[in-house]
Amino acid sequence: MLPSWGVHCQEQVLTGHALVIGAGGLGSAALLYLASAGVGTITVVDHDVVELSNLQRQIAHTTARIGQRKVNSAQQAVREINPDVTVHAHVTRANSDNLPQWVAQSTVVLDCSDNFATRQAINAACVRSAKPLVWASALGLHGQLAVYDPRDASSPCYACVFPPSPPPPEVACATMGVWAPLVGIMGSAQAAEALRLLGGQSSACSDRLLLLDAQHMQWQELRTSRGHQCPVCGVTSLAIS
Repeated sequence: MLPSWGVHCQEQVLTGHALVIGAGGLGSAALLYLASAGVGTITVVDHDVVELSNLQRQIAHTTARIGQRKVNSAQQAVREINPDVTVHAHVTRANSDNLPQWVAQSTVVLDCSDNFATRQAINAACVRSAKPLVWASALGLHGQLAVYDPRDASSPCYACVFPPSPPPPEVACATMGVWAPLVGIMGSAQAAEALRLLGGQSSACSDRLLLLDAQHMQWQELRTSRGHQCPVCGVTSLAIS
């Protein structure tokens, strides 16, 4: 029924493989929409367990699953929506040792993690395997979204825009707070961009960093492009328009 989304796109989604790093707020929304949209295979990675405080924003989990591993809870949520999805659940932290294999097996990678070191490791693995990375963050009332696609000569990588050193101070939703719908907005946007890529279409965000001020529901756009001296892909540049 969508003019820009035919049977061929949906067939590619069915045969696609989405790797989702993190089953918290961003990952919950992304996973549910990927499953409902018919993604054939989903791999989800998270080391944490479901806690009561998570339920304010992590909609894949329930009170009945408090104490369970988040990946197992998310796996159950996905299967309740679409039992035909093949779900691989890994109870571990994503790192430079295990990411290369998972990234290489995937079609698209969604970074739904919550710390800088993991984001850099995910990006490095995506650059090495030439796999598109859909990244988002959410904290307080502000969200960020970008797609980094090593297959696109004009697309920077995550390290181009956010250099690995010096690392910024670590902040977390548990200590800084987050507006519950914000992670849903950003996680859903990640799912949308991932579906474009899985369906064989170009991302709308491969040369942009989108910033959301959820308090005023205003988006700001930063144009990004490849330049020089990035320690991961060899280039860096960030221009604002």
